[in-house]
Amino acid sequence: MTMELPTGSQQDAGMPVRHSAPTTTPRGAHRENPRVSDQPAFVLHSLPYKETSLIVEVFSRDYGRISLMAKGAKRPHSRLRSVLQTFQPLSMGWAGKSEMRTLTSAEWVGGLMPLEKSALLCGFYLNELLIKLLARDDPHPMLFDHYVATLNQLAHDEPAPIVLRRFERALLKETGVAADLSYCTVTRERVEADKLYVVDPELGPRPARPADAWPRMSGKTLLDMDAEDYSDTVTQAQSKVLMRFLLAHQLNHAQLNTRQILIDLMQL
Repeated sequence: MTMELPTGSQQDAGMPVRHSAPTTTPRGAHRENPRVSDQPAFVLHSLPYKETSLIVEVFSRDYGRISLMAKGAKRPHSRLRSVLQTFQPLSMGWAGKSEMRTLTSAEWVGGLMPLEKSALLCGFYLNELLIKLLARDDPHPMLFDHYVATLNQLAHDEPAPIVLRRFERALLKETGVAADLSYCTVTRERVEADKLYVVDPELGPRPARPADAWPRMSGKTLLDMDAEDYSDTVTQAQSKVLMRFLLAHQLNHAQLNTRQILIDLMQL
């Protein structure tokens, strides 16, 4: 199954780049090291380039999101043709210091079950979020590990709404734009389970007011989300609305192609 995803970075989509919070950079990361080998990575999206090549958007564990030129990957007998697929754990190598590096190696390493049916749609949704919200050359090893775990959970048919909410929250935390949901920004006190709140996308929770147009959440939902406990059906419903609101803010209300498909088909 194929699905069209955005063709490039936030710059390509005419969106402002959101830089992540400072992170510990591995030795030789970013563009200081012109040659990288044996790097755990996943293909997020690929585009044809000229007659025989591909431009591949990759999420790597220690180097973040990068763009690679896969020369000759479209040729009928190219070994890369079958390797450069989404949701396959790869060991990759590349060379170059410019924004577009050159792919030098890609090996399938296995270890994950394939995504099928609705889980496959969810996987494309994860990839679109990463493309839209991650700046290039910004390592997020913890988010990479969370991505691997999320793919594994989806492949094993764990409840998609819960799996997606946890990943969305992890993504906002890793990119430095997730407020603490357990404390009120106005009162400086802990959120109370039996009260109603709204969540300011920039500042965090505050008590709900009659004139608020933002989604209203129970304090219990916010505390459950902070604890990553989505067992309550009310928490599941309210967290879906809240995360859709917060992600829309970070995306400047740009439409997510896969999100709309998921809403239409599964109401996730």
